Amino acid sequence: MKHPKTLLCGAALSAALLFAPAAFAGPPLLCHPFDTAGAPSLDWGGRAWNEARRDYPLNNLVANTSVLLTPQTPVIARMETLRRAAIYASRDGQVARDLAVSLESRVARASTPEAKALALFDAGYYAETLQDIVRLQGYDMPSIGKVDTAALRAILAKGDGSARIGQALALRPNDPAMNFAAALVATADERKTDVASHTRIARAGVGRDRLVALNIGKITR
Repeated sequence: MKHPKTLLCGAALSAALLFAPAAFAGPPLLCHPFDTAGAPSLDWGGRAWNEARRDYPLNNLVANTSVLLTPQTPVIARMETLRRAAIYASRDGQVARDLAVSLESRVARASTPEAKALALFDAGYYAETLQDIVRLQGYDMPSIGKVDTAALRAILAKGDGSARIGQALALRPNDPAMNFAAALVATADERKTDVASHTRIARAGVGRDRLVALNIGKITR
């Protein structure tokens, strides 16, 4: 039997599909924690997508996130860390802004194509996860606490996260994990052609990326 709190996300998604504009496609970057095969991530309160620690020290979030996003961290482990970081940061507008600035500064400092691709991806994926949090407002955010929606909207107004992910993919076009992420983002944005093209590359690469193989079922379109 599913955990009751995990059912709430499905209920929220159903409500969104019934009553929200057609462009809204639910929160695919939030509702399904990624299987990282034990890779380290930010501390979490429970197993459900929204069971964040209420006592998490937000003043440490930027530093803790930065430590986890090493050059060796697999893309899907990055996605889970950024999912958690975005949920934590959504409680405090200043923390959310500080993390956005920190991630963007890594883009500016990147000195190699590999480092640039990862930095672009991280900044873009964080922004897109904040976008999913904004989309979910009014439907369901239990166990997370009050969300600073105005601050999140202000961050999102400064740039398009999907464009950052596109820049990362220009450097790593055949990366199955980045294409997996791009497919989820395109699903949220209702960009069906992009969903199909990114999904095709992600599925073709499951033999080369164990974490993609473990998570590919989260692409449902």
